[in-house]
Amino acid sequence: MTVRLRPGESPESLLKRFRKEVSQARILSTYRRKRWFISKSEQRRKERKKALRKLRRKLARQQQRMQQRR
Repeated sequence: MTVRLRPGESPESLLKRFRKEVSQARILSTYRRKRWFISKSEQRRKERKKALRKLRRKLARQQQRMQQRR
């Protein structure tokens, strides 16, 4: 990934723009995830666990909204 210095741009803003592009491309998260080998079954188990956690949070928020409406 390359980021070129624009005319009149400070090095701080160049660095900020570079960090933003790196985070949007999800380069660091991909690198961190691939640091260790994780089997397919382990990945599926983690994804199911994450989906279940997400669903529970969603249901809890819905219940909270319903109680607030009363």
